[in-house]
Amino acid sequence: MHRVAIVGAGRIGAAIARLLDDSGDYEILLTDQSSHILESIHLSDRVEKRILQIGRVDNLHQEIRGCDAVISACGYDVNALVAEAAAATGVSYFDLTEDNATTSAIKRIAERAAPGQVFVPQCGLAPGFIGILGFHMVQQFDQLDNLKLRVGALPEFPTNNLMYNLTWSTQGLINEYCNPCHAIRAGHYVELTPLEGLETFSLDGVSYEAFNTSGGLGTLYETLQGRVSDLTYKTIRYKGHQYLMNFLINDLRLGEQRDLLKQIFEKALAVTRQDVVLIMVTATGIIDGKFMQITDSRKIYHDDIAGEHWGAIQITTASSLCAIVDLFFNGKLPHQGYIRQEQVDFDDFIDNRFAACYRAAGRPHGR
Repeated sequence: MHRVAIVGAGRIGAAIARLLDDSGDYEILLTDQSSHILESIHLSDRVEKRILQIGRVDNLHQEIRGCDAVISACGYDVNALVAEAAAATGVSYFDLTEDNATTSAIKRIAERAAPGQVFVPQCGLAPGFIGILGFHMVQQFDQLDNLKLRVGALPEFPTNNLMYNLTWSTQGLINEYCNPCHAIRAGHYVELTPLEGLETFSLDGVSYEAFNTSGGLGTLYETLQGRVSDLTYKTIRYKGHQYLMNFLINDLRLGEQRDLLKQIFEKALAVTRQDVVLIMVTATGIIDGKFMQITDSRKIYHDDIAGEHWGAIQITTASSLCAIVDLFFNGKLPHQGYIRQEQVDFDDFIDNRFAACYRAAGRPHGR
């Protein structure tokens, strides 16, 4: 059995622990700074639970030493600490970060990787699965012109003017709306302004909008530079959301007071686990001498798993990370150093036992 430490026992960390535990192939150390959170999570005897203050570096080193991998299910601001501890103890590292600066820091840490040790950030939905799917679609073209990645985690039953409920990290949401966005335009790398580039579309009879947000593209803009004319990532929302967010963040300048904006969101927007994840990738280019377009769309709903009700963002995020960890231990990833999500083979991923939610939701449209 593989011994895996999970740092952070929030909704995603607990879901990761549940999926790995239920597989029967992993021995798990689940850590969190809150004893109350740990006590509320019921898992098998294969799971050991311990209180851990991440800021106490010696304790962090001690807890993960001897593990085969450590998974950071914490906020992006502590991921570098966990990655440094992994590097110091020879443990492979996986996380869910969407923060570009954090990913760059982990890439530098990965330069010290020992043989058999890997560092794999951005293992969630976006970045994560969206990059794996996008790169897979690229391979179908002789010459790629345009690649559009669109992802949204939305309430199934919106009731407020924002048409939105909190479904994941509030701080991560604010970063997406406020930080610069990577893209490729006319073959060159550019930084786009968040909340701009508004577009509308319909899927299954429902109208949506999408606009620039930060982080979801992962490292795909680096990998595809020189191979694609235009590459963009946008977040999907119900129509009208972008207008109100632009008012709050730019007109009222709350983007300059992110702590206050976080307080407002968490006070005014209820959390929901009745959500739906939308994924849409559209690629255009030359196939066999013809200018062609291929679109892959997927819709994933909240569901009951292992006797608990999980939100769609919880399901997709935890499942993606578990699949990537599983692929590593099955010898289907590179064996040392920094690994980009697009280095994960799509067929290996989608066939993995943890990726069932993505298989059931897939609706690819061929040429």
